[in-house]
Amino acid sequence: MHIGALIFPTDRAMRPERLAAELERRGYESMWVAEHTHIPLSRKSPYPGGGELPEMYTRTMDPFVALTAAAMATTTLRVGTGICLVNQHHPINAAKQAASIDHLSGGRLLFGVGVGWNTDEMEHHGVDPSKRRSSARERVLAIRELWTAEEAEFHGEYVDFSASLSYPKPVSSPHPPILMGGAGGPVTFRHVVEYCDGWIPIHGRSDPLENLPLLRSMAADAGRDPDSLDISIYGCPMDAEAVDRYREAGVDRVIFWLPAIEEEALVPILERHQDLLDG
Repeated sequence: MHIGALIFPTDRAMRPERLAAELERRGYESMWVAEHTHIPLSRKSPYPGGGELPEMYTRTMDPFVALTAAAMATTTLRVGTGICLVNQHHPINAAKQAASIDHLSGGRLLFGVGVGWNTDEMEHHGVDPSKRRSSARERVLAIRELWTAEEAEFHGEYVDFSASLSYPKPVSSPHPPILMGGAGGPVTFRHVVEYCDGWIPIHGRSDPLENLPLLRSMAADAGRDPDSLDISIYGCPMDAEAVDRYREAGVDRVIFWLPAIEEEALVPILERHQDLLDG
């Protein structure tokens, strides 16, 4: 089982290139960054974690810029969006940005995608929250088309463009793995099975292991090999019992949630939990 780490890359946290180098040195497989384009002061939807919204949500860097810095400071560490709020990007731009990272890193990108929870944030991007899943679906399908087709075109309800050239193409074949975020259930799993390569649920919001049989059953019913899906647990605590439970269940990757703090305070946390990688 692979072990990764995630962080909200902020202007007050350990710099992404410094963290990436430290993670690679310690044997981590991947580094993931969260995304919010901005945080409206209005609040139609409550913070899913409960209570007040943590400051790190308001200060996140652009994920593609942060991951480029991380990729250029490392040679083997995989870099992932955890998650890219695809509704808040034009797919033509997102496809080029993500493919550029994959190209420059030699095929190390993991593309986590999702629809998000902040209604106000979506609306500022012109997205109807009631249609966010169907809108995200089209954007991901369009990105895949731009990645894989020599002359890419897409005609949908939310995304429409005629035959076009888009480079660079990803190094990863046929494209970087696409992992769908979100709680488990039939709706999310229909999207995973149709156009994604895996699922990246958040630890603690619900028990991902309880929903895994449904995902695997739906994949098999759709003619996909359930074992081919990448199951990555986002925000796993740095706890041996939790890691062992996921490992025994056949999870492909656990991703530790690191606090968005300065290097002097974050490195000792990595040191205290090094046994989780060495064990």
